[in-house]
Amino acid sequence: MVLIRHAAAPGFGDPPHFRMGDCSTQRNLSAEGRRQARDLGEAIRRRKIPIEKVYSSQWCRCKDTAALAFGSFLEHPALNSFFEHPALKASQTEALKALLRQVRPGSGNLVLVTHQVNITALTGVVPTEGELVVVRDEPDGRLRLLGRMTASD
Repeated sequence: MVLIRHAAAPGFGDPPHFRMGDCSTQRNLSAEGRRQARDLGEAIRRRKIPIEKVYSSQWCRCKDTAALAFGSFLEHPALNSFFEHPALKASQTEALKALLRQVRPGSGNLVLVTHQVNITALTGVVPTEGELVVVRDEPDGRLRLLGRMTASD
C-alpha cells in the first residue's frame, strides 16, 4: 500500500472561508507541486510499480496530485484532513482503517493520496509534501513501514 502526502501546496492549513467543492477557496498545488505530482507518477511508472486502485481525499490539492500522477482516481472522505478539527483524529483514522479493510487490491498496489496528519496518525511517519510512504498490512492488523520515496529518489 502506498500513502502519498499531496504535492507542494504553499501555506498552512486552509483559509477560513474554505469550501470542499470550491478549489478557489482552498490551498492548492503550486507550479512546483504540479511538477512534483507529475514526476511522482513518472517515477512510479519507471520503477514498474503496479498500481491497481487510487483513492484521494476530497481536497483539491490531493485530487490534483492524484490526477497528475495517476490519471484516474476515486474520492473517499476517510482520506480527508482533520488538521483544522483535531478532535476528529480518532474517528477519521478509524474510518481510514475501515477503508483499508474494505478495499483489497489484487495484484497491484492500493494508493491513497491524503494529508500529513492522516498519514502520521496511521503510521507515525511525518511525510514531506509529495512523499510516498510504503506500508504493508500485517495479519495482526498493524501496518509495517517498508519504505519512503520522493520523485527525486
